[in-house]
Amino acid sequence: MADDLFTIEDILGRKREEPPEQQLNSAFLSTPRARHLFHRVMSERKLEELLPPDLHPGDCLHVISGGDVDSLSYLLWLLRKTRVQKLLISTWCVSTTDIQELERQFDIGNVGQIDFYVGEILPGSYPEEYKSICQLCLKTGGRAAVFRNHSKVMAAIGDRFSFAIESSANLNTNPRTENTVITIGAEIADFYFDFFNDIKSFDKEWRKNTICKN
Repeated sequence: MADDLFTIEDILGRKREEPPEQQLNSAFLSTPRARHLFHRVMSERKLEELLPPDLHPGDCLHVISGGDVDSLSYLLWLLRKTRVQKLLISTWCVSTTDIQELERQFDIGNVGQIDFYVGEILPGSYPEEYKSICQLCLKTGGRAAVFRNHSKVMAAIGDRFSFAIESSANLNTNPRTENTVITIGAEIADFYFDFFNDIKSFDKEWRKNTICKN
């Protein structure tokens, strides 16, 4: 590991008064993956500071960010409060590092079945990301579906509570202002599962996009 590549724990321990730009330059090598991981750590920290520690059915949290909070960070924040049996993700596009993080959450037992719903552009424009999605869905017992989709939704059936995350942001790092709503409750989660379960995918043979076996 390079001398100027710090761990996540190093970043979280840095002094708050240090400007983010200096943190970025001194904390990581200048690579897209490193910058993405750094941004995710800082956005998760921001959510811990802003959002309430306890959640209850019926709670509805509205957040508007100035490009400093990733969409996936909301899910990771909730996974620290409840394990999830089933998770659906609807996004127009997605980044490789976010797919890898979702697989890690499955591997450590925080997430069970994962269903992915993506826009029609993704298989052709981002074939490696689409292949990774198909592999992940097959590994977790879920499904991958492609359709004319521009919605950004995550919904989950959890052990302690169920929830939905509705956002203007795709599942990737995007330094733009984005709005997000987190709603706690089984009804909102069931609403999205019912809708997306009925989606007919353009790609009927998505399993063939993987190197895994059924």
